[in-house]
Amino acid sequence: MGGIELTSKEYSQVGGPGAAFGQAENDNQVLAMWLHGRPQTTMRAYAYEVKGMLSAVDKPLQRITLRDLQGYFNNLVGLSPASQARNVNAVKSLFSFALRIGFLAFNPAAAIRSPKIKRILAERILPEPQVHRLLAIEPNSRNRVLLRLLYASGVRVSEICSLKWRDVQPRGEAGQITIFGKGGKTRSVLLSTDTWRELIGIRNDADSDIPVFSSRKGGGHLHPSQAWRIVRAAAERCGVDMPVSPHWLRHAHASHALDRGCPIHLLQATLGHASVATTGKYLHARPDDSSSRYLGV
Repeated sequence: MGGIELTSKEYSQVGGPGAAFGQAENDNQVLAMWLHGRPQTTMRAYAYEVKGMLSAVDKPLQRITLRDLQGYFNNLVGLSPASQARNVNAVKSLFSFALRIGFLAFNPAAAIRSPKIKRILAERILPEPQVHRLLAIEPNSRNRVLLRLLYASGVRVSEICSLKWRDVQPRGEAGQITIFGKGGKTRSVLLSTDTWRELIGIRNDADSDIPVFSSRKGGGHLHPSQAWRIVRAAAERCGVDMPVSPHWLRHAHASHALDRGCPIHLLQATLGHASVATTGKYLHARPDDSSSRYLGV
């Protein structure tokens, strides 16, 4: 391949002494510098998209033209709009970075437009009674706490799976969890008394460094894919015929909290959004009013 090749070993060394200082000397160093400091999941996803482009174009970055990129993206028409947009955005980000650090004299990706995608958030917000039923009929106590905490706290699945008991602190009759989340930011989320009691009820005598949700396959932290399967099974048990994932419970938390009068800036802090505009998407997905209600039809 005429471009970037990043091995699994290099993933763990992204941003090391050879790449983080000075100008890049080759495509591999550009990629390493571009990915530096990103979460591992983002790192792998971005590298996957860029390597796909470079494999198809078969040229190093400094020789890629706008025509090369247009030809490559024209061949992505079979992918969903969301997949196309993710691919285009990753490639555009890399080229912008390469120009910014002086590796490229011109950015051919600047003229590429990201495809517009339909916002489907409203389809992924479960009604409040459905969420309560999903929690109520879960037969496994550990899994029920996992489901309840996903909904009650609104945290991401990766954040909940990485929790240790040291991250769980009492606050009066209830308590809070401390999250080290996206972007390396720490935030604390208060829990209701009932959620707190159910969470503490599964601790038994676990040490502070023990995961709150341990994997039953060799110990350690529960993997997000295992949490995904628990949520999907709970949804099927509840009769929900949709591809429910842990993130749907985060969506439900946000939407239901706003419905009950939660200030948007408080919701932003709880969810760990960098911008209130991101939180505002829930208002647009489920508006309180619409001009259509004022018509006589």
